[in-house]
Amino acid sequence: MTFRTLKKWLSGAITTLLIITLIFMVFVVVSSKISGGEPSFFGYQFKTVLSGSMEPTFQTGSLIAVEPVKEPANLKKGDVITYRIDKATTVTHRIVKVNGTDSQPKYVTKGDNNDSHDSKPVLPSKVEAVYTGFTVPFVGYFMHYAQSKQGTALLVVLPGILLIIYSIITIWKAFKEIDGRKKKEETSSTDA
Repeated sequence: MTFRTLKKWLSGAITTLLIITLIFMVFVVVSSKISGGEPSFFGYQFKTVLSGSMEPTFQTGSLIAVEPVKEPANLKKGDVITYRIDKATTVTHRIVKVNGTDSQPKYVTKGDNNDSHDSKPVLPSKVEAVYTGFTVPFVGYFMHYAQSKQGTALLVVLPGILLIIYSIITIWKAFKEIDGRKKKEETSSTDA
């Protein structure tokens, strides 16, 4: 492989990577803003783990995938659920006991790392999602930052600016190369 071929391949790879990054960042930010919270993809929602209550199952800062619950009354002991406490707060904890009746269950939940159960049982109407088993450590910090105003601006604008700068450099180098070829041709034609 020649240096020129390697340089051309590397240039294409960088351009592709910047474009993919820009598209991904736009998707993450737009998806977060539309859903009013975490982004969703193919029916799965992605939640950021902000506390250590579920360690070692989820490390703080992890990104977890949850699936919206279709039949909250069918949940059972051992399921990890995401439920709403109030308009702004959700919690993801494990069901440790099911009280009530089959038609009106109440879920006693507990963080795996907590010493005691959560203070109030969770009603099926408060359950939003169930954990799918998919976790990516530390990516949650990035997603949480992406949802902030500063993160939105930085993560959408920065890849775009980098792509523009890289394009300008590439065009400038192409013009320089064309100019160099013209000078070589002129020198060759005057020598003959």
